[in-house]
Amino acid sequence: MTETIQAWTRDEFEAQLRERGRAYHIHHPFNLMLNSGRATQEQVRGWVANRFYYQIAIPIKDAAVLSNCPDQEVRRGWVQRILDHDGFELNGVRDEGGIEAWLRLATAVGLTREEVLDLRHVAPAMRFAVDAYVNFARRAPWQEAVCSSLTELFAPEIHKQRLANWPEHYPWIEPEGMAYFRNRVSQARRDVEQGLAITLGHFTTRPLQERALEVLQFKLDILWAMSDAMALKYGVTP
Repeated sequence: MTETIQAWTRDEFEAQLRERGRAYHIHHPFNLMLNSGRATQEQVRGWVANRFYYQIAIPIKDAAVLSNCPDQEVRRGWVQRILDHDGFELNGVRDEGGIEAWLRLATAVGLTREEVLDLRHVAPAMRFAVDAYVNFARRAPWQEAVCSSLTELFAPEIHKQRLANWPEHYPWIEPEGMAYFRNRVSQARRDVEQGLAITLGHFTTRPLQERALEVLQFKLDILWAMSDAMALKYGVTP
């Protein structure tokens, strides 16, 4: 007779999720190079151009979550993520959104909008990794797609590092280009609250909790693979 393994408590489960931060791409050699000031202008520009492919995929991924989710309250909250990236204009309030902010980052590092928008610099392995994530969100149970977003648990730290270090390390970057990172510090915290509440509320048995950890690790692997793609294309300055 198989013995049933007891589920973790909410606090224990959350601790298990947060512990996965050790595999976040902030620790990848390419990101360590960027945040320590060792990157060349070509490497910084390559990172910005390649990561744009991920930026434009995020609202598509979030739309996939919405399309699979029957819970109205969840949809009401989740749709904000699409507005954050695509922007909106409603009742006289206008927000250009994160994709436009990323394009301003691109021009701030010396790229043209045209060369970023036409995706000419995007490495094949970057496309493959990002597309794999979008396809997962389309096909997985919506709760698993939500769980995969919890890499945002670790995102504020990487944004704060860029805000603190990049102006000193890369004074050639126009300051207005850093707006994307400033915006995402608070947005990521808000998104984490929603994603974490859904995950803790749904994955309540030990097998489900272990599945959630697998899903989170999958997303961490996607982000790591994206950094691998850029390291292969642009190298890592020692």
